[in-house]
Amino acid sequence: MSPSYLTWPDLTTRPRPVPDATIAYGPDPYQKIDLWRPAGRGPHRVVVMVHGGCWETAIADRTLMDWIADDLRRAGIAVWNIDYRGVDRHGGGYPGTFADAAAAADALLAHHADYDLDTRRIVALGHSAGGHLALWLAARPRLPGASALRSPAPLPIAHVVCLGGLPDLEATAASPDNGCGTAVIPRLVGTGRADPYVDTSIPRLLPIGIPHDLVNGREDRIIPYRFATDYLARATAAGDSVTLHTVPATGHVELIAPETPAWATARQLVLAALDTRLIDKK
Repeated sequence: MSPSYLTWPDLTTRPRPVPDATIAYGPDPYQKIDLWRPAGRGPHRVVVMVHGGCWETAIADRTLMDWIADDLRRAGIAVWNIDYRGVDRHGGGYPGTFADAAAAADALLAHHADYDLDTRRIVALGHSAGGHLALWLAARPRLPGASALRSPAPLPIAHVVCLGGLPDLEATAASPDNGCGTAVIPRLVGTGRADPYVDTSIPRLLPIGIPHDLVNGREDRIIPYRFATDYLARATAAGDSVTLHTVPATGHVELIAPETPAWATARQLVLAALDTRLIDKK
């Protein structure tokens, strides 16, 4: 008998926890951030969280991450759970989807004092397409000078945890077996540009210069496992510190379900990256 894996309804039909605040960074209904703030006095360590959904708003929004955001809140970690306009929404695609992710992350710098959040060591965590965007947020200092996506002072990110991600957009565009398909990529990276991957695909920005962890289910039927191994080889060759954590008997949904071994792995990586001995050092 073959093992069964979690489906999206297995996750999304559960009782839904509630964030502590919602912050707008633009006029669109999806230009929002949910803050999950632990009880008690801060300053609280922070994870910037990025949802997936094939970069399409119709597939997923930030609420897909509610259960693991709540789990981190219970562990004493604040979560800055960002949303953005997908390629299927007016203003999304290139450069809007990237600009939204950047603006949402950078809003942490403007609002951290309001909520007693510690911005000295930020971990970014993303799932699926959000794994790509989490890595991209960390790689922003590497964007070429001519890129429309450059920011003068991007939020500094110290570590990334990428859950079942698609960091290599060129490989994704050439892989019909990926669960997002190939048609979404031109809408994401823009058309009519001489090189649409130069400021959008993570391998083009290597080395990003910070440690990052990849957590992948060995039986993930949405994101091919080779995406992780291929990226690992390229990033390591470029000089980055990257570790792949392969979780057996695990698909794609398990990566963001709080009761699973996959999330236990990711959670421990986050806590280790936000080591209080580093945070509290004067």
